[in-house]
Amino acid sequence: MVLAPISIAEEGQLDIVMVAHQGVRTTSLNRDTARAMFAMRQRTWPDGQALRVFVLPNDHPVHERFAKQRLSVYPHQLQLSWDRVVFSGTGQAPTKVISQSEMLERIATTPGSLGYLDREHLDDRVQVISME
Repeated sequence: MVLAPISIAEEGQLDIVMVAHQGVRTTSLNRDTARAMFAMRQRTWPDGQALRVFVLPNDHPVHERFAKQRLSVYPHQLQLSWDRVVFSGTGQAPTKVISQSEMLERIATTPGSLGYLDREHLDDRVQVISME
C-alpha cells in the first residue's frame, strides 16, 4: 500500500527534527526515503547500514506533528503500514518509546537508529538528519 501524502497548508516553524545515532553516515534524507524508512518499507540507510526506527505512541502530540509535518502522512497511515509488514511476516514494527527523553536515550545508544524529537530535547549525543 502506498501512503497517501497530505498537504500542510501552513507548516510554520518545523520544531520537530529527525535524529539519528552519531555513527550514522547519512546526514540528509528526502521526504520519500524518510517516509519509507518510518513506514518500515526501507530497512537500511542509503549507504546500506542497518536501520533501527524508534517512534512515540500514535496519540503522542509530537508523533502526530512529525508524521503530518515531516512525512506528510497521518499517524494512522503509518500504523497501517506497520501492521501490514508485521502481519505479512515481511518485517517488524518500529520500537515504540514512551517519552522524548527515552527516544533521545535510545537513539544515542543504538547504532543505526532513527527517530525524531522536539528541538528543545536535542543534545550532542545525537545528530540531526536534515530533510532535502
